Amino acid sequence: MIEARHLRVLRAVAATGSFSAAARELGCTQPAVSQQMKALEASTGTPLLIRTSREMRLTQAGEVLVRHAAGILAGLTAAEEEVAAIAGLRAGRVRLVSFPSGSSTLVPTALAALRAAHPGTRVSLVEAEPPRSVEMLREGDCDVALAFRYGTPTAEWDDLIVRPLLTDRLVGLVPEGHRLADAGTVTISDLAGEPWIAGCPRCRRQLVEVCESAGFQPRIDFATDDYPAVIGLVGAGLGVAVLPELAIESVRPKGARTVTVEPAVRREIVALTLPDLAHVPAVAATLDQLGRAAAR
Repeated sequence: MIEARHLRVLRAVAATGSFSAAARELGCTQPAVSQQMKALEASTGTPLLIRTSREMRLTQAGEVLVRHAAGILAGLTAAEEEVAAIAGLRAGRVRLVSFPSGSSTLVPTALAALRAAHPGTRVSLVEAEPPRSVEMLREGDCDVALAFRYGTPTAEWDDLIVRPLLTDRLVGLVPEGHRLADAGTVTISDLAGEPWIAGCPRCRRQLVEVCESAGFQPRIDFATDDYPAVIGLVGAGLGVAVLPELAIESVRPKGARTVTVEPAVRREIVALTLPDLAHVPAVAATLDQLGRAAAR
């Protein structure tokens, strides 16, 4: 195997014409230069220098190696500088995937702070709901996944680094003229006879489970994954809905009122990454800024 340090010695010998001159240029001893050259010739399996009493010159193999050494050493120096920039957060890239209500609330604050602190770090964003976002992380399509889960934590994320961010409570949404608009707090059973507008499939499953535990099956008249559309349909008086607080925070509910729903249903908002990625400086900085954004 050819080592970079051997190539540096070969270039110095070729440029100066002797081991002693190369040693002075490199700041080492002549025996050290001689030893390095012997090691390089052993690695290549062929002589690289012709030594006579009057001169030292390169063999054909030595000339080829010196010609390539310049590019190899330049590329290695560039690589070292780029890695140092990434390690020092003067450069780097983070691929983030988030669910929509997280994209409109936590992500902007976190990424603005990250850019201010580390302007050389670039972050890309795509949207996906869990479990698809978690699959993207495991498949190598992103570096950080903003995700959520309901109920008691299970082993589904045991292979990942889980950074808890906040607990997001589900709230009820009714039209302004609804009989419960001024109630403040309602039970899920109070909404049993209402037409429903459902959110994303994952939220819909949770809604159905909560309603069934209260003894009724929700009549879902409208189904949409778009939270502003849900709020618009409720505001138009076409039904009621249950949405996460983050979704309400990101859109002004024109024509609709929020009410507290009992029993409380909460989802845990987390940032996920792979164990090895957690040690990458740009990824660690992104996780920290998401945590700060959630704490505000």
